[in-house]
Amino acid sequence: MQKVAIIGAGRVGETAAQILAEQETSREVVLIDIREDAPQGVALDIAQMAPFFHFDTRVTGSNDPSAMAGAEVVVVTAGVARKPGMSRSDVLEVNVGVIDGVVDDILQYAPDAIVIMVTNPVDVLTYRAWQRTGWPRERVLGQAGVLDASRMAAFIAMETGFSSRDITTIVLGGHGDSMVPVARFCTINGLPVSQFIDDQRMAEIVQRTRDGGAEILALRKNSSAYIAPGASIAAMVDAISRHRNRLLPCVALLNGEYGQRDVAMGVPCVLSRAGLRRVIELDLNDVEAAAFRASAGGVLEDIARLPAVPADRTG
Repeated sequence: MQKVAIIGAGRVGETAAQILAEQETSREVVLIDIREDAPQGVALDIAQMAPFFHFDTRVTGSNDPSAMAGAEVVVVTAGVARKPGMSRSDVLEVNVGVIDGVVDDILQYAPDAIVIMVTNPVDVLTYRAWQRTGWPRERVLGQAGVLDASRMAAFIAMETGFSSRDITTIVLGGHGDSMVPVARFCTINGLPVSQFIDDQRMAEIVQRTRDGGAEILALRKNSSAYIAPGASIAAMVDAISRHRNRLLPCVALLNGEYGQRDVAMGVPCVLSRAGLRRVIELDLNDVEAAAFRASAGGVLEDIARLPAVPADRTG
């Protein structure tokens, strides 16, 4: 891949840019932010670490949205972060206005890109980006499940002492309190996690996964999580850039999968050079399916709060 653009040079965008540069996922990474000089400073800082990590990715910063021209992937991290005590839905009203402007810039300057939404509430704003662009769902994705699944895997590693490299987890649904970590599909080097963790302790890990972002926010006090979110972005971009056909839990527009339509939700996705290759439907049991429907209901409630898109502003 030649170029990745990251909209928003805050801590999440900065971390994602650093990892993408180190891994040489693309030839160029450009950070774009409305704060004067901020993206240029981040880009320069990352460029100056290149001699230590031996990468030659070109990293630049700009305040001009036209700098995204030619980007094959545009990652959107811009927006207001939640504060302690706030839910992801609480920032919807402010962030939808931010995202509408960003999406309009993408339509103008990077009309052929694949979009990865990160701004919260990510399910709703992924839906909004798809709605406003009018693009096929293959080109509009959201990052949430990759992060949630990573958190769950980390908690299982802490509990069992096994290497996190051997732990595979899956998290479905909305990126919030109603997310659906599916313990039945979690494995440790192919063995079911139930072989090592009893049901009661696993239920506690599931709840800690749901609260993962809030836990970090409460501990940091003045910052939400950004290291693991940045790494999650890099994993998605890598899967697309290197045409890996990698199975990752991502936010995708559903077209009948899991009994849902016209909603963006976290589901297992196959990512390749074209973006979303397909959605994988798991055979959920009654309890899991009910939890997924409840999670969808919460996302749909927030989608209903979105202002209408003017007819002349859709792709």
